[in-house]
Parts: sequence; C-alpha cells; structure tokens
Amino acid sequence: MSASLAASSPAPQPRSLRLLSTDDVDADGARVAALLDRLAPELAADAARNDVDGRFPHENFARLHRAGLIAQVVPREHGGAGATLAQASRIVAAVASADPATALVLTMTYLQHRALGRADNRWPAQVRRAVFDSAVAEGALINALRVEPALGSPSRGGLPKTIARRDGDGWRLSGHKLYSTGIPALRWLAVWARTDEPVPRVGVFLVPRDREADGDRIRVIESWNHLGLRASGSHEVVFDDVRLPADHAVDVRAPDAWAVSAATHADADAQADQQAWMVALLGSLYDAVARASRDWLVGFATTRAPSGLGAPLATLPRVQEAVGEIEGWLHANRVLLDDHIARTDAGAAPTVTTSGLVKRTVTEHAIRVVEQALKLSGNHGLSRANPLERHYRDVLCSRVHTPQDDAIAVAAGRAALEAASRSEVKRAVKGETETSGAPVNETERGRNDA
Repeated sequence: MSASLAASSPAPQPRSLRLLSTDDVDADGARVAALLDRLAPELAADAARNDVDGRFPHENFARLHRAGLIAQVVPREHGGAGATLAQASRIVAAVASADPATALVLTMTYLQHRALGRADNRWPAQVRRAVFDSAVAEGALINALRVEPALGSPSRGGLPKTIARRDGDGWRLSGHKLYSTGIPALRWLAVWARTDEPVPRVGVFLVPRDREADGDRIRVIESWNHLGLRASGSHEVVFDDVRLPADHAVDVRAPDAWAVSAATHADADAQADQQAWMVALLGSLYDAVARASRDWLVGFATTRAPSGLGAPLATLPRVQEAVGEIEGWLHANRVLLDDHIARTDAGAAPTVTTSGLVKRTVTEHAIRVVEQALKLSGNHGLSRANPLERHYRDVLCSRVHTPQDDAIAVAAGRAALEAASRSEVKRAVKGETETSGAPVNETERGRNDA
C-alpha cells in the first residue's frame, strides 16, 4: 500500500444525488427528478447509522410515499404513474445513490407492481386492485417470500415446505421463509407454498399483513445480520395457521406447469419481461452504488495532497489510469443498461439468458469499481469514517440475487452449444439434400459399378 495513498486526509464532502440518465425525460420525469434531488439528503441522512445498527428506514418509505414514488409503476388506470422501465430504473438508481437498502425494498415492490400490471397476469382482478389501491393511497409495500431454510431458493428446483391447507372456503398457511426483504414494512407477502391436496399444487398465496390483527400467526425473527444492505430488514418470517380467503391463492398450478418447457407463449413473454425488469432495476441499483464509490474516490484524489507529493493524488499518472479503468467499467454498464432497458420498453424484452448475462456483467463491473477505489484509497477506504467500505459491503450483495453467476453461465453456455449443434445438423441436412438431388457423373457411376 502506497504511503501517499494511505496517509490521512479529511473525508471529501458527498456530492449531490443525480439521476444517471436524463435523456428523453418528459415533464413528469423532470418533476420526479426534482423530487429525488430534494429527497436525496433526507434519504441519505441516516444511511450510515442504519447500516451500523441494522435499523430499517421506515421514515424513508414515508418520504417516498409522500412524493408519490412508491406507486410509480402502478398502472395509470389504477391511480399510479404507469412508469416505464427507463423511468423506474432512474428512480431506483437515484434512491440507491442515497441509500441502497431503501432502493432494494423499493425495487421489490416495483417488480411486483410490474407483474401485476401485465394484461396476462393470472391473479384475480379484485386482489390486484387491492394491492394497487393500497400502494396509491397508503404507500403499501409488497414483496415475494420464496426462500426457505431447507429448500433454499426455489429457482434451483424442489417443492417448498410452506404449506396451504384447505379450510372450508379458504386456506390456512403455515411455513418458514428466509431473506424476506422489507418485512418490517411490508403490507403484502406473496408467499411461495404448496397445497396439501393428494396431488399437490404449488404457487403464490397472497398474505395481507395487519400487525394488530396478526398476533402470533405471523412472526418475524429479526435474524438479518448481514455483511451488506444491513438496513433492508431481510429477516425470517414464520407463518402459523394463517387464514386466507380462497381468492388469495392467486397463482397456484401443478408443479410441472411451472417448468420452462410447459410455459405458454404468454408465460414465456411474462417471464422474459419480469427477468428484464429485475435485471434493469437491480443493475441500476448496484451501478449507482459503484458510481457513488467513484464520486467519493474522485473527491478523495482531488483533495488529498500529501506533503511529500506537494500536489493532489489526482496528478499521479497511475491514479489517472486507475480512475480511467473505473470510467470504462461504468461506461460499459451505462451502454448495457440503456440498451437493455430500451429494448424492454419497446416490447422486445431480451431472452432470460441474455438478461442474465447483462446482470452478471453489470454487477461484476460494479464490484470492480468499488474494489479499485479501495485499492487506491488504502486505509481511508476501509475506515468506517468514510462510506467506501459500506459501498463495498453493499455491492457484494449483487451476487446473491437470482439468477446467480453459475446459473447464468451454464444457461448461456448451453444455449450457445445447442445453437451450434442445430447449425451443424442444418448444414448436414442441407448437404445431404444437395447431394441426393445432384446429377450423377458418368465416370463416377462407372467407378461405383466396378
């Protein structure tokens, strides 16, 4: 570690929050941008303390609701803003620049609102309407609860142990979920569970949360003590015989019907769209963390002037080169995300495999940015007096979101190899057809006869 880079210096003042892209922002978009600029200092004010204490930022969601930002993705016909993916991504990025934990919870709500707003969504209309109305009127949050102690993530296969039993004209739900992001403030819990039927079905049961009426039926175990995103409230939840109306079995199917091979055209479109939204919003979140790290580093390098150097660190060629590499990673992220978002908003969402590659690339670039900043800043970057070590812990969480890197690589590799195999078969068939249809040379006929 260079002595000049590790020497003490005052922490640079944080820059004001800004949106990552302002191209093609309409009047409403400009209003949202102005709101976020005003909200940024308030959202960021307690981020460091909440990280240390693992405290959920309830007040941030009250602020977002007052600004009309929680219902941005709710369709216009239900009172929301009907935000595009580009608009939602800018909001998430802006919030993440101030407080990534708040942005993560907001992202999960946006993803649910997007899925429910699709015309091909399977949830009962009256249930969707209740979720939308509560978001608009009260800023109600929603998230999916899928991961379990024994099962892990259902994306890897297997049936959940959380079970819904028939009870007259309704259901009773019991089970245990992990990593329930936002649970201190969630109003709606979209729980992945199986039925107790002779041939079990599996799917989503919507659990409304009423803290006064729930009693011990819904119990939160405050176990979230994580490396990063410590204020996200991603605790465990235990359900004990929770009574649900019949129509809160919102999307329950035979297990095989959830397989990719069984997907209808509408299901495949919905899956691609949902994956594209998830990748864009999470990518924007972690890219924003990386940009905040870059901003801190630039402030540090331009203000820190060690006495032995007699000039700011920013005058050193190796510092300039390292910051240039950071700019390259961030530029690549911006190009990837902008293209991905534009395609999705145009109704041509990338395939699930392609979206996965975008997620892997953007998040790895974000991690590299923060690691590079840590290398350059030395002890300062690792000090809790500065935000960089918190940014590093937060950005590492990008790897745990589904799909994980290994699954992304396997899917992309399989797709490439299968495409190559199909091409070989086509070439072989084409060659056989051309050979069978060609006139036979008389000389060759004679050789064959001999």
